[in-house]
Amino acid sequence: MLAYVVRRLLWLPVLLLAISFVTFALGRFGPGDPVQVLQGQHLNPEIQERVRHELGLDKPFLEQYQQYVTSALQGDFGLSYKYRGEAVSDLILRRLAVSAQLSMAAIIVSLTLGILIGIASALRAGTAFDLFVAGASSAAYAIPSFVSAPMLMWLFAGQLKVLPVSGWDGILSTRAILPVTVISLSSIAYIARQTRASVLDVLDQDYVRTARAKGLLEKSVIFQHVLPNSLIPIATIGGLMLGSLVGGFFITESVFGIPGIGRLGVEALFSRDYPVIMAMTLLIATAYVLANLVVDLTYAFLDPRIRYK
Repeated sequence: MLAYVVRRLLWLPVLLLAISFVTFALGRFGPGDPVQVLQGQHLNPEIQERVRHELGLDKPFLEQYQQYVTSALQGDFGLSYKYRGEAVSDLILRRLAVSAQLSMAAIIVSLTLGILIGIASALRAGTAFDLFVAGASSAAYAIPSFVSAPMLMWLFAGQLKVLPVSGWDGILSTRAILPVTVISLSSIAYIARQTRASVLDVLDQDYVRTARAKGLLEKSVIFQHVLPNSLIPIATIGGLMLGSLVGGFFITESVFGIPGIGRLGVEALFSRDYPVIMAMTLLIATAYVLANLVVDLTYAFLDPRIRYK
């Protein structure tokens, strides 16, 4: 197991180097000039060249990339173009705590409700409750966040006037209820459907019938035999959700005015703030690689038959 983990971690620098090169090249050769965005409509060729020189954008591409990699290895991701003079690492760290709180709350809500609804639906397969869950899950999964967010804002803030719609006061504030709900809706629906299918598959296994034939309580059969063996597909979903801890939610954070990583990413994209985009890309890539590793290790924990060499 240890050798497997070490091999996976050794691939991480290679993967990050490839991702950084592609992202850096897209930033330099793709559409949009950060200097022109900074100057806006008042373009001055002389000032433009001076700013380009100050930012190091007038150097050859490979030289720029080499300098970036060298600085990044020392923990220096450069200065933001949009927030002049502010270190990218400081910008990201400030926003990371907000997105991590939002993501963790969404993960807990999604997994808890999704698994419970999925189990209940599987145990009542073919009933009216199961049909209702199937229809509601399909609808919730099909509605994108940029549609569900305005709908919930209109209902709970505009009509019922019971919840605020913007700002951030921490995860325990009422301002977090709508964003967490918007983020969790599609995840709850997907997890519920996957849990239902997995539980139904396990219920048909011989060892479940044997456990029931021995006279075990139905609750014991479900929680000791069925559920642990049904969670492997859910572990994959949970691992992907873990990656969002540092990735933020671009649409939700922007709509609700939450100062998280997702909103910072939107601002960086529109302002061509390439140092921020680069740092966020590397951070998110690292998070998803580590999350996938955690998922693989979770497989071995849930199913002792799975072994890695």
